[in-house]
Amino acid sequence: MKALSRHLLRSSNLGARKPIGSIASIQQISHYHSTPTASSPDWHGTTIVCVRKNGRVCMMGDGMVSMGNVIVKPNARKIRRIYPKTRTPSVEGGEKDKENEGTIVGFAGSTADAFTLLERLEGKLDEYPGQLARSCVELAKGWRTDKYLRRLEASLLVCDKKASFEITGNGDVLESHDGVLGVGSGSSFAIAAARAQMDNPDLSAEDVAKKAMKIASEMCIYTNDNFLIESLAMEEEKETKDD
Repeated sequence: MKALSRHLLRSSNLGARKPIGSIASIQQISHYHSTPTASSPDWHGTTIVCVRKNGRVCMMGDGMVSMGNVIVKPNARKIRRIYPKTRTPSVEGGEKDKENEGTIVGFAGSTADAFTLLERLEGKLDEYPGQLARSCVELAKGWRTDKYLRRLEASLLVCDKKASFEITGNGDVLESHDGVLGVGSGSSFAIAAARAQMDNPDLSAEDVAKKAMKIASEMCIYTNDNFLIESLAMEEEKETKDD
């Protein structure tokens, strides 16, 4: 009887043992393999690249909007040219002067969130005309500290004749050291491809951006080849012509 009772006690203790995987680890595994949701970074995919080279600044992006493994739209416009209210596009100079004015903005992430940030950036440019760096910093500060803005899921690339910046929701305002910036799911491919071609004197900023985006579209499943391009003449080149 004593031997039988010890055997039953040992069996009951074995049955009371906890499973190998904890609840937290099981939840993490299920989250890792789950379908992306609207709050996950994989919900929207795109690639935006900005290149400054040989007196030109060029921003280029694809047109695909995806939700999980579904393509929602193949030709979205993710690059915009904005003008401060205090300064309208030139009429006397025609289309050429109009194409070399304004601020170019590209975005990756939630479209609605990006347009909210775009409106905020326009307000900062009106408040600080001609000061793109300060406008970006003020936008990043508000994005980081405001209870409503901090929930927005998007990244911005902003450029004008003088400089290019990347703005993130973490409060970062980054300026490239080599003239190349990128955001989005395929930005790593585009940045690497662009940097590899920056030393080629025969390629313009537009050529570098096109080749970089082509490579990114071939490697990133969230990037297509419906490219939109916007460019400006850098201020240094304009000053040289005036001299």
